[in-house]
Amino acid sequence: MELRQLTYFIAVAEERHFGRAAKRLHIAQPPLSQQIRQFEEQLGVKLFDRTTRRVDLTAAGALMLERGRSILNDVEALQADVYQVGQGATGVLHVGFSGASTYSVMPRIVRAAGTAYPGLTLDLHGEMLTPAMERGLLEHTLDAAILRPPVSSPEIDFRIINREPLVVALPTHSPLASDRPLSMVELTEQRFVTYPPESVMYRMTADLCREAGFQHRVSQMAQETSTILSFVAAGGGVALMPASVRSVQLRGVRYRELEDSPHAELAVAWRREDRSVLLSNFIQLVTELADEPESEDQPGRDPVERPMP
Repeated sequence: MELRQLTYFIAVAEERHFGRAAKRLHIAQPPLSQQIRQFEEQLGVKLFDRTTRRVDLTAAGALMLERGRSILNDVEALQADVYQVGQGATGVLHVGFSGASTYSVMPRIVRAAGTAYPGLTLDLHGEMLTPAMERGLLEHTLDAAILRPPVSSPEIDFRIINREPLVVALPTHSPLASDRPLSMVELTEQRFVTYPPESVMYRMTADLCREAGFQHRVSQMAQETSTILSFVAAGGGVALMPASVRSVQLRGVRYRELEDSPHAELAVAWRREDRSVLLSNFIQLVTELADEPESEDQPGRDPVERPMP
């Protein structure tokens, strides 16, 4: 059975007239009649009862019409789905991202992806550190990652999508919680709340303290940005964090600019060998977003104070 034969049969069955069916199919009537006879011979049954005035379906023909319509609909849906997948417009991407990016680029990425590719589902894994995202990419549990470089594996490619200075998160009762920028030297006697040692932000904090002439004293560690801020609010210490974290206004936390701050980079990363069109479209979308200025309604523009957990 060929789809062409099924299409011809359905046209005749719906029109109940060979002439009208031929016109609908844009073919001559004799070839259509011949195709239907060959179709019946292949099946070994009559599909139509023909008279000089009308064409009626047999019981076998009625079943063929019902099931045949379903088959053609499934084939058309399959063709549409395959085309969408082939064009990278639909599917699932598993994406990891760092904690601080929750408050900067991730809302823009999710919103833009939903608009550009309604058939794309993002399976998001947040509050991940760069080494964990690297492992996820190499082990194929992640397709893409929004992480802080550098990355150690030559099998992973990345593009920088954002650079931002650091700020100091302080308890509101701290004597340093003024309106002026702070220098690293002023933090000499402070205890620090940090991400774990394998994180890029931990290394940046340690390097800045060392350059300022002291070794930072760690009072608390946490992987989640919100947990670090909660420890700061509780008086557990100070934290150096990307400036986008200022969009989180937690009661008990004040943010101060850091003098001569280096910039923390954020990148979109993926496996170099991955040739998925869906992934390529996602990378392009994220890269284009990085080149667009943030509008006034983006995260960080209108902070909302949150109570301490």
